[in-house]
Amino acid sequence: MADTVADYLLQRLRDWEIDQVFGYPGDGINGLVAAFGKADNSPRFVQARHEEMAAFEAVGYAKFSGRVAVCMATSGPGAIHLLNGLYDAKLDHTPVVAIVGQAARSSMGSSYQQEVDLHALFKDVASEYLVDVTVSEQLPNALDRAIRTAEATRSPTALIIPNDLQEEPYSAPGHAFKEVPSSPPGTSWGRVVPRDEDLRAAAEVINAGSKVAILVGQGARAAARQVVDLAEATGAGVAKALLGKDVLPDDLPFVTGSIGLLGTRPSYELMRDCDTLIMIGSNFPYSQFLPEPGQARGVQIDIDGRFIGMRYPTEVNLVGDSLSTLEALLPLINRAEDRSWRTKVEKNVTDWWETVHNEALTEADPINPMRIVSELSERIPDNAIVTADSGSSTNWYARNLKIRGEIRSSLSGTLATMGPGVPYAIGAKFAHPDRPVIALVGDGAMQMNGLAELITLAKYHELWSDPRCVVCVFHNNDLNQVTWELRAMGGQPKFEESQVLPDVDYAGFARSLGLTAISVDDPEQLGAAWDTALKSDRPAVLDVRCDPEVPPIPPHATFDQMKATAASLLKGDPDALHVMLQGTKTKLQEFVPGKRAK
Repeated sequence: MADTVADYLLQRLRDWEIDQVFGYPGDGINGLVAAFGKADNSPRFVQARHEEMAAFEAVGYAKFSGRVAVCMATSGPGAIHLLNGLYDAKLDHTPVVAIVGQAARSSMGSSYQQEVDLHALFKDVASEYLVDVTVSEQLPNALDRAIRTAEATRSPTALIIPNDLQEEPYSAPGHAFKEVPSSPPGTSWGRVVPRDEDLRAAAEVINAGSKVAILVGQGARAAARQVVDLAEATGAGVAKALLGKDVLPDDLPFVTGSIGLLGTRPSYELMRDCDTLIMIGSNFPYSQFLPEPGQARGVQIDIDGRFIGMRYPTEVNLVGDSLSTLEALLPLINRAEDRSWRTKVEKNVTDWWETVHNEALTEADPINPMRIVSELSERIPDNAIVTADSGSSTNWYARNLKIRGEIRSSLSGTLATMGPGVPYAIGAKFAHPDRPVIALVGDGAMQMNGLAELITLAKYHELWSDPRCVVCVFHNNDLNQVTWELRAMGGQPKFEESQVLPDVDYAGFARSLGLTAISVDDPEQLGAAWDTALKSDRPAVLDVRCDPEVPPIPPHATFDQMKATAASLLKGDPDALHVMLQGTKTKLQEFVPGKRAK
């Protein structure tokens, strides 16, 4: 029998097979911290450097394990710090439970130190389930519901536990009025399949098409084989939303790659020319990158009816899990005998990868950032996990990284917040301690919080059977994505006071922590540097100085965007000449395939 409420909470987490809690201590959770000590640190308390990083680590763990993750913070400022990571979980539909402390019940409402209205603070981010635990008898049901709701809705939930309650003796709920029991941990989730008549209606739309396009998101991951079978039957090309980048490997000749602003030319062409669109497990928000309304007939498959039929005027909306729905749908699909559409898609994909290869080899000052990812693609282990941060480096992750084998990857897709690259990698290592992890991170994100989380990486890496975790820093001393957004969207020149970053020796900092540290400023050294990092017996930091003026030009760049960029340069952009030179050399590869620009 648990002695205190905090002891019981940890026991219940163990019953749920929660192996670690990502957090940071404080007196608002002193009772919980003491319980970890009494329980011989089971589950393991993983100490981040900041509560926001603890939340990101939980998101990374949940994304790559497929299980609920738990983060923990003290009252007041600690709880506030969790919010950005929890919003990342909410917007990317990731199950995370936050456990936060609160001021003692006897002081509530008195403007006591660190007393914050946590219900007001969390009511949006944890809208699916948020509860104050005020008596011990309430705890089993509250914790179990938080975990089950996070699982069922793929969202963050939160428990608020006053610090004095944590230290009180635990008393189980009784068989009495106003006391509510709970069932043992564990849940069996059934599969959801649409009605037969709806499946037949979807098949009619798909069978009538001659130019079929499939768009997959993260919700299609469990149905990868069925997506391939559907593409083979219909002769479709398959584009991938950014969160679905790892659903299918890029060595399949009909996989067109990412879609959207960070997407590829063949994905743009697929949507531009198709007559039928099948969306599977994706809530891709940018409808301007989908077919024109009325151009294509549409079918959408999604487990959550709240997010269906809202991006494109689809004729048939199938609410069900992707695997079961596709298994039921495939027998109704006729094989397309005319393969001319598939032939065109595959040629576009082949031409695109040749273009990407040549763009990556285009000379820059000192290193072309595309080449960083292209060199990784040539040598990345088939079981690697890749995390990406938000910034210009995300462009190269989206376009240049070839998924193959069992590679998994993710990033902050919908919130697109800076800073999760390194903590996601740490969460991934706790989820899969036997797999190598690579984080692709801009220097802005490293300065924001990645440097501090290298300390966490150094602290815990000896727990992992495969200690490899490579943090690759795109070192260009510029908040580069915003710089390009200023130019291309705002028609404004680079404002150096806001955009230029202080120069930092990232490899030097890593070396001071005992990590493998590699600095690269010569493109010919890049492949060998990746080899060294990927063979290291400990986490490694790859500090690559790259050119900030290699433009992340979308393959579908509009005239207005190019006009705005040119106007910004004419307004006195400090790097105007270099920008124009690199942009010309890069874009040239799309028009003259096979020609390497110098």
